[in-house]
Amino acid sequence: MKPRDAERFFELLARDRPDPTTELEFINPFTLLVAVVLSAQATDVSVNKATEPLFKIADTPAKMLALGEAGLTPYIKTIGLFRTKAKNVIGLARLLIERHGGVVPAEREALEALPGVGRKTANVVLNTAFGQPTIAVDTHIFRVANRTGLAPGKTPREVEDGLEKIVPARFKHGCHHWLILHGRYVCTARSPHCASCVVAALCAYPAKTGAAPLSPAPARPSSRKAPAPARKRPPSAPRAPRRGRKSAGSRRGE
Repeated sequence: MKPRDAERFFELLARDRPDPTTELEFINPFTLLVAVVLSAQATDVSVNKATEPLFKIADTPAKMLALGEAGLTPYIKTIGLFRTKAKNVIGLARLLIERHGGVVPAEREALEALPGVGRKTANVVLNTAFGQPTIAVDTHIFRVANRTGLAPGKTPREVEDGLEKIVPARFKHGCHHWLILHGRYVCTARSPHCASCVVAALCAYPAKTGAAPLSPAPARPSSRKAPAPARKRPPSAPRAPRRGRKSAGSRRGE
C-alpha cells in the first residue's frame, strides 16, 4: 500500500473508533502482563472471565507468588494450556520480585526475559501500560495486514517491520488496537464484512464480499466436431406409392 493510502487507511479507522484500546481487563501493569500471557491461543472473553476473580486476590507479583501454581490453576483451568501458563505466571512473578523489585520493567529486553513473554506480549505491555508506540502482531493483525495489502509479510515479524515503515507516526500508538479490533469484528477470517468496512475502498483483497460477482470464465472450445443436424421430412408431405403396386381402389375397380 502506498504511504498516502496508508495514512488515509488509519484516518478512516480512527474516525470509526476514536479511542481504541485492549479488550483485556486489567488493574495495573502487572495484571496486564498476566492477562496477555494468559491470552495466548485464547479469547479475551475467556481470559477476562478467569482474571476477574483472580485479580481480586492476586494483583501484585508478591500475591501471585504466594498463591503458587496449585492456587492459581483453579482460576485459569478454563483457559487453554492452563498448566503451562500457570507455571509461567508464577515464574514471571518470582523474577519480577528477584530482578525488578516487584515492578514490571518498561524495557523490551527485560520483559522478554520473563517466562511466557515473547515479542508480541512485550509489545502489548510496552504500548498499553507504558504508552510506547510499539506494534504487536497477533493473528488478527497478521490477517488484516496481508489481506488488505497494508503490510504483507510471511511472518509476524515481517508484518511488524512493514507496519513500522508504512504507519504514520501519529497513528503508531493506536495502530495495533485499530487493526486487532478491525480484524476481530469486521475483517474476520471467514466471511469478512466488506460491505460495512470503512477502508474497503483502499483494500486490495480481490474477493470482497458484497462485491459484484466475477464473470464466469469462457468455456474452452471443444476439439470434437458437433454432429450435423438431422434432416426432417416435411410433416404434411404424403409418401409416394411404391412402383409396381396399385392402390386398393384400383384393385376393386374403383
